[in-house]
Amino acid sequence: QKGSSPAAPVHLVNDESADKTNLGFIHAFVAAISVIIVSELGDKTFFIAAIMAMRYNRLTVLAGAMLALGLMTCLSVLFGYATTVIPRVYTYYVSTALFAIFGIRMLREGLKMSPDEGQEELEEVQAEIKKKDEELQRTKLLNGPGDVESGPGTTIPQKKWLHFISPIFIQAFTLTFLAEWGDRSQLTTIVLAAREDPYGVAVGGTVGHCLCTGLAVIGGRMIAQKISVRTVTIIGGIVFLAFAFSALFISPDSGF
Repeated sequence: QKGSSPAAPVHLVNDESADKTNLGFIHAFVAAISVIIVSELGDKTFFIAAIMAMRYNRLTVLAGAMLALGLMTCLSVLFGYATTVIPRVYTYYVSTALFAIFGIRMLREGLKMSPDEGQEELEEVQAEIKKKDEELQRTKLLNGPGDVESGPGTTIPQKKWLHFISPIFIQAFTLTFLAEWGDRSQLTTIVLAAREDPYGVAVGGTVGHCLCTGLAVIGGRMIAQKISVRTVTIIGGIVFLAFAFSALFISPDSGF
């Protein structure tokens, strides 16, 4: 009987550790999905998906954009996780300061914006996609029809698997990846991964990107024109400041 008594505390410790891990994952997931949504709605990558989905096969555009965003999210989480070799107390408060800076900047930008601010970025993306379209058309003329997907009204019979290696897939992937590199959402994913559960950040960030990109692909230009970039930016600033403010009540050693 005496020999069996130490077993109980071990189970209690394991249960407590599991609960802490679950809470860490959930906190990281919620944090990641919320900052991605407020960062991406009305962003350049949102407009890229919205406009391309109007011109080309939606599934192809969605697949290309999501592969780019998923890859970027994983890279950002790895960058953030690499900083965990530094003592947590430093990364925690540095990341908190960065959230405060991002929040203040977003609030300032949002308050200075005009109600139709998003139209300029929309036009910029349209011009960029038009340029890529012209390059595709030149390639098509030089190499023959091939399997280049054309705009609405012209459909070229293809095998389903060819949609995923077509020039449109590559265009959606490259435009999205380049637009996302160095973007606010990439930086915040790195910051989050440095202070939160990396798996929760990876899953939450990917789901957030899926929701925003899926909305852009389904709604197309109508949603792009209806979204108030000013309102989303102000809300985003408040969300970032809320995460910075929460650091006053959560210990760096709490694990989430």
